[in-house]
Amino acid sequence: MEIVTSLVILSLIVAAYWALVVLPKQQSFKKHQKYIRRLQVGDTIVTYGGLIGTITALDADSGEATIRLADDVEVRIITAAIIQPYNPAELAKNARIVSVETYETDIRDV
Repeated sequence: MEIVTSLVILSLIVAAYWALVVLPKQQSFKKHQKYIRRLQVGDTIVTYGGLIGTITALDADSGEATIRLADDVEVRIITAAIIQPYNPAELAKNARIVSVETYETDIRDV
């Protein structure tokens, strides 16, 4: 009877881990892949490194993109390094949130 109880508890732990960790990661990955497949030349994007650029060439077969960072500055990146479309309003909002949280934390430390 103890073995059955242990197996049930272990199964519940594994199911909870799957539901709270693995499943959201899978959904996020699928959403990102869908976004990457819809990219087109001329889209303005943000990379994982925080670079903002415009796609000038896209090779879906090799998973590479060429982005323009500035006049006469183009770099090749892998498409997996593209995280989101560039939205100045959303980035500004996130920057304000971080600034306020950092400021409040700094004040509490004093």
